[in-house]
Amino acid sequence: MSRKVIIASDAQIVVDAGAAVANRGGNAVDAAIAATISSMCTNLGIIAPGANGFITIWSKEKDPVVIDAYGEMPGRGLTSRKFGSGMKEAFFDYGGGTSTLVGYGSVATPGMFAGLNLAAQQYGNLPWSEMVVPAQQQVSQGFPVSPVAAEYFSYTHQVIFGWHPDSHQVVHKADGSHLQLGERVKLTQLAQSLELIAQEGVGVLYGGELGEKITAEIQANQGLLTLEDLIHYQAIERSPTLINFGDWQVATNPAPAVGGTCLAAMLLLLDQKSLKQWDGATVKAIAEIQQAVLQYRGNYLEGVAESKIEQEAAKLLEIAAQDNWQQLTKSPSTIHISAVDSDGLACSISASSGYGSGVMAGGTGLWLNNSLGEIELHPQGLRHLSCGTRLISNMAPTICRHQDGRVLAIGSPGASRITTAIAQVLFNCITLDLPLDQAISHPRLHFEVFEKTPAIAYESGLNVANLSLPSRQFPGISMYFGGVQAALGHPNQGLTAAADPRRSGAVALGEN
Repeated sequence: MSRKVIIASDAQIVVDAGAAVANRGGNAVDAAIAATISSMCTNLGIIAPGANGFITIWSKEKDPVVIDAYGEMPGRGLTSRKFGSGMKEAFFDYGGGTSTLVGYGSVATPGMFAGLNLAAQQYGNLPWSEMVVPAQQQVSQGFPVSPVAAEYFSYTHQVIFGWHPDSHQVVHKADGSHLQLGERVKLTQLAQSLELIAQEGVGVLYGGELGEKITAEIQANQGLLTLEDLIHYQAIERSPTLINFGDWQVATNPAPAVGGTCLAAMLLLLDQKSLKQWDGATVKAIAEIQQAVLQYRGNYLEGVAESKIEQEAAKLLEIAAQDNWQQLTKSPSTIHISAVDSDGLACSISASSGYGSGVMAGGTGLWLNNSLGEIELHPQGLRHLSCGTRLISNMAPTICRHQDGRVLAIGSPGASRITTAIAQVLFNCITLDLPLDQAISHPRLHFEVFEKTPAIAYESGLNVANLSLPSRQFPGISMYFGGVQAALGHPNQGLTAAADPRRSGAVALGEN
């Protein structure tokens, strides 16, 4: 019997890469890895090869696992360099106004390629090189600018991607205008780097030829990342946070990341409500749950030493399990790939390069992250962190499994909106029993601090009459509220997937 694999992501070119690998004998993990590498290389501006992330994997025969491939605080071997050098503020008018720090000093030790390689070795069917080939071919032959990338460049083409010569050349045309939707891009240097990564393995990045080129430029320009940081980097296998939601078991990203913990807390609180439809009472209850959990995160999980995060995360889940959200109140750029195969194996991958550092290093064609410059994730700053400390993250790649054999891989980009987006889709899908596509396209809300005031952002179509907080409405659906990608395997009904229309998502099916 042949194996089928279904993949959901935010672009057709990305899921096509995953399907191509599935057609050559790959399982859900192989397909998700290939799709992720394609996204890192073709989803310009939104993500980058020098990204960080998390990989959740769950086969029906084994316990779930999360591979932590997130960024680390760099600076090994430096004696006098101070954090904050080599960075400048970039402000752009996205989501009501966004500020971040870019430049050589904003680059954290990137972990995504190390994590993808570990996942391939431990859980994939195919050789590593096979998973890199689709992306290498895509960037070599050229590909069109996606709608999401075109929109992002309209905000950031100058402030983030205009100051570095190689970045400027890729993003801008001869007349100074930025790339537009559908225009084709051919990245020769990136294709050459991918060929090296395919042939020589990820060691070429973590201490080899590409790593040397990257760190030489960063060290020459007041950055913190050193070759020693790359050599020491290790992806880590962790036991996921596990909870029950309805009749499903949910596995998501554990501490020291905070996204999975916050998602689990929201689901635990939702599970204890008798919410049966999207009315004013449901909107009010979800807003209160979001506010409670996200304020707890701000008070107790952000800027906390890594050794304390696990303790505070456990406390949050304990309070949520007791349905005591009142006690909690006292107390982007990202991409996501979901894949499930007909053998019951599920893989959920979230990756982020922050808003982008603007650095395309050393003639490699490899854009790098600005994970040290994400102000909203590090309100207390990063000066207190020692080299090698994992940075905080909102990402929550999640897999849900039902005792009847169904398995659902789900996740979302969207910074602080990641957890609220996934929680609402799981509420729609599991509690309200909506079909997967309707569960994802349904209007969403999100608790935020907007212009220094607690508020609710929401999409049109929700009954907000009962809200006690100030609110702001987005017309229609908006990529501000994430881009949930989900793949579902059913033992009798087969494979289905749905991709968020907020990010022009796509699905593909491979078979071997």
